[in-house]
Amino acid sequence: MKQYIKRYAANFDYSLLFAYLALSLFGLVMIYSASMAWSVYRYGWEPDHFFNQQLINLALAIPAFIVGAIFPYKHFSKKWMMMSVLFVVFTGLILVHFIGYAGGGARSWIYVGFASIQPSEIAKVGLIFYLSGVFSNKYKKGTINKLNESIFPPVIVLAFALFLVFREPDIGSMGIIALVGLSVMAASGIRFGMFMKLAGLVAVAAAIFIVPFIVFAQDMIFTEKRMGRLEAFLNPFIDELGFGMQIVNGYLAIGSGGIGGLGLGQSIQKLGYLPEPHTDFIMSIVAEELGILGVVFVIGGLGFIVLKGLSIAMTTKDPLARMLAAGIASMIGIQTFVNLGGLSGLIPLTGVTLPFISYGGTSVILLSLAMGVLMNVSMFHKYEKTRK
Repeated sequence: MKQYIKRYAANFDYSLLFAYLALSLFGLVMIYSASMAWSVYRYGWEPDHFFNQQLINLALAIPAFIVGAIFPYKHFSKKWMMMSVLFVVFTGLILVHFIGYAGGGARSWIYVGFASIQPSEIAKVGLIFYLSGVFSNKYKKGTINKLNESIFPPVIVLAFALFLVFREPDIGSMGIIALVGLSVMAASGIRFGMFMKLAGLVAVAAAIFIVPFIVFAQDMIFTEKRMGRLEAFLNPFIDELGFGMQIVNGYLAIGSGGIGGLGLGQSIQKLGYLPEPHTDFIMSIVAEELGILGVVFVIGGLGFIVLKGLSIAMTTKDPLARMLAAGIASMIGIQTFVNLGGLSGLIPLTGVTLPFISYGGTSVILLSLAMGVLMNVSMFHKYEKTRK
């Protein structure tokens, strides 16, 4: 036991742990600052309501991180684990259409007595584990480039998951899951030509599920809110008191922050001008209160995690470790881009949270589990290098 603990400590990745804790604690502080006024004026709650809720979320997230860090990641390639992951993912994605409730224009939440769960967040992480396990087994068998035997079945699984998320409809999460799935496949060792076929296969399979639904459920998908968001993306100042309100007030928050910001707790836009400032638009409050320095801290921390994950993926010899690291790093990187792209006007708003910073229970718990697995992979990678 002593020897195991010694080896564990010797290969522990303290830089990843520091980045994870720093971002999570920074996010907790910013959630308190951003949500105080909104909690009182909008809901009539105590000013620290969202802070206390996120504190509870972190109390659950840190054990999830620890489990991910100590649970042997090689189990993700075992059949019982892959089937268990798929069961959890699809149970949530199917049940949300029957017992879920709407939030942000999509039926994407399930209430389970004391908490709300977002199945699409579970799917993001769960499908990384499943696809990494499947393709690592195919890689070891030497059948990774066989379309019918190795590629077609997991692509159908991915496409069906995309259809269920699309049907909520949660377009932002669907896009992230699709891109993360392709990232895992790109790291699987398949030939480039086969990967291009694979990308086309994902598109065709998703279209078979999704296009008929678009044709027969246009009223559900092309809602006034979604079309308004698209118009606001093209020109938010056309309707700056309506659909463009979030983007315009986000711009005002970012622009008024300058280099050093107005000071922690001193945001003006959070005082009812910027709706839900503690969720999707929390980076606007970071920019307003802490300026460019705060923005650089957040992007730098997230960028470090992404680059560390991609570095592990490119240098490790274990195919399962490679795919897990690439999938987790891609998920965090893509979700960060989608969030920041939405609030800066680069892409349409999709309601995607900023990893570790935005308020949200399911998101921070699942991201923490993924970070624990990345830590696990990083420790194996360090141990792998010491054996050379």
